[in-house]
Amino acid sequence: MANFAIDLAPLRKSKDFSLLWAAGLISYFGSMITYVAVPFQIKELTGSYVAVAISGLVEIVPLVIFGLYGGVLADALDRKKLIWVTELLSLLFTVILLINSMMDSPSLLLIYIVSGLFAAVSGLRQPAMQAALPRLVDHEDMTAAAALMSLRWQVGVIVGPAIGGILISSYSVAVGYAADIATFIISIALIAFMKNIPPSHEAEAPSLSALIEGVKYAFSRKDLLGTYLIDLAAMFFAMPTALFPFWADQLGAPWALGLLYAAGTVGSIAIVLTSGWAKNVHFYGRAIMWAAIGWGVAIALSGMTNYLWLVLLFLCLAGASDMVSALFRSAMWNQTIPDNLRGRLAGIELLSYSLGPLAGQMRAASMAAATTLSFSVTSGGIICVIAVVLLASFLPDFRKFDIRTNKYALENQKMAEKLRLNPQSKDENS
Repeated sequence: MANFAIDLAPLRKSKDFSLLWAAGLISYFGSMITYVAVPFQIKELTGSYVAVAISGLVEIVPLVIFGLYGGVLADALDRKKLIWVTELLSLLFTVILLINSMMDSPSLLLIYIVSGLFAAVSGLRQPAMQAALPRLVDHEDMTAAAALMSLRWQVGVIVGPAIGGILISSYSVAVGYAADIATFIISIALIAFMKNIPPSHEAEAPSLSALIEGVKYAFSRKDLLGTYLIDLAAMFFAMPTALFPFWADQLGAPWALGLLYAAGTVGSIAIVLTSGWAKNVHFYGRAIMWAAIGWGVAIALSGMTNYLWLVLLFLCLAGASDMVSALFRSAMWNQTIPDNLRGRLAGIELLSYSLGPLAGQMRAASMAAATTLSFSVTSGGIICVIAVVLLASFLPDFRKFDIRTNKYALENQKMAEKLRLNPQSKDENS
């Protein structure tokens, strides 16, 4: 069993990684309460499938713009400071949602605007968060660090919606937003104790040319391109999250809304807690491909039944499959991308795993409105499987990726260790 237990080495070895991990755990917990509160509030205000999905749709443009720009900033600025500032901005936006929810007639337009602002701030924060990891942990611990980062998110996703559902149904949406504000305050305090993470000596000033360089690098790596395309396809065709408020009603269990949100994460956390096996997997591309297929199959099956516990079981299996994909996508990114490009590539990664779910929610909601909820879910899962198989067949570099022999991984191992041990190299070489 020791070979399967999650590896805690990064937490033992790095105080700063521990602080970042703890801050994210607390912050995600609160954010997941808001994640449930926003669609619930929109459903109560409108009763519309499409109105709920629009809250995700309005995030796409700011996420694209600020995700890419956030990647450029993460390569040029201190990554710790960038994370801290964006957490503070998120706190302020949640305060706006709280005030709006306490009005006699809450503004739907304001909820959409704040959703877009959240997406912009997330686009600025996530590349810096991802780019910080290789500077905080050893190269050989990156897979373990990815598992731990996923664990903190999964715990937040499980506990947050469950607690959020209780707070919202027992008290009000406003209480949910207030809880999120409290978690942001704690997170900001923890991040303040981290050491600075200055850019590498090869970092460029923020510019359009720097962004273009990152995009060119991403497209030059067919193995990386495979991770982006496979995940985009899986999330676009088989992401039913926007349907959850309506799915709970269809199943005759409105009380189970939080369980629907949390079910996938239960499967994910089971994979994370037994992720010790991941260090023995070397063909990352194949693992990602089969995991995406598993995701599509599980989602399709969840749409074929009206029994709550079967739906929850299949959503758990879908979450487990998605977590396997996420582990190896993150490991491939962190172990093969040079530090001076990490921020920009993290921005592209953010788009790959964020745009798919956002657009997928609109696809699922639109198809459900045109046909039925069950048809939307099942057909999406089936199309996901077909799309993943077709994409993988055209990407041999992705399918054959081996971390033991990949030239980018071998080169990055040497450079990452040098930067981690000598974080002031930028100043010394300027």
